[in-house]
Amino acid sequence: MTKLPLLLVFLFSAPFVGCAAEPTVPPAREAIEWCDIWISHANKTNLPRVLLIGDSITRDYYPEVEKRLAGKAYVGRLSSAAFVADPALRQQVQMVLGQYKFAVIHFNNGMHGWHYSEADYGRALPALIATIRSNAPQARLIWANTTPLRDGKGANSDPQSEYSDERVVARNKIAEEIMTTQKIPVNDLFTPMLGHPEYHSDNVHFNGQGIQVQAAKVAGAVEKELAR
Repeated sequence: MTKLPLLLVFLFSAPFVGCAAEPTVPPAREAIEWCDIWISHANKTNLPRVLLIGDSITRDYYPEVEKRLAGKAYVGRLSSAAFVADPALRQQVQMVLGQYKFAVIHFNNGMHGWHYSEADYGRALPALIATIRSNAPQARLIWANTTPLRDGKGANSDPQSEYSDERVVARNKIAEEIMTTQKIPVNDLFTPMLGHPEYHSDNVHFNGQGIQVQAAKVAGAVEKELAR
């Protein structure tokens, strides 16, 4: 019990390597912000480790990816609602990377933070990559692009934060251009989901059928990097 205050002090006061000076303007956040970290077989070192970074969609396909990579790698996840422009995301990433060494990191960000512009997205994404690389220089990186919406669009209570496939495509294009420059392979999770409403459990999330398709793509991309 005595260690918890020390951990909290570390989380909120430690310097974060690889990040530019944080803006003085508070980040725009959603009504609920959350972060879910899961590290399987944390006490073992006989297999390489893989980290999946993303949101609730990543959290949903994680168990199936773990099953597909059983005996080949130990798979962990960092799923978060934090948008890429929010310093909290980079802090969460640095905390996890400071505790474990990962051979492959498969990451995505794009389905949250619709109150931010696509220009904000493009400006912030390189800082996330820099944080990952500075804290896990040995890791091979894979970018996963953002998945489409079942209905093609959605609405929040704030009209300034409406979202649509058009915006998803714009963010994916920005991300792919950055990944090309950074020499990071892109795992296309958008195209296999597009035009398949039967894969969805709601406008944003996916059912078992859709999750299986995503898990196969993710596990395949990770296995390719593990074999290099």
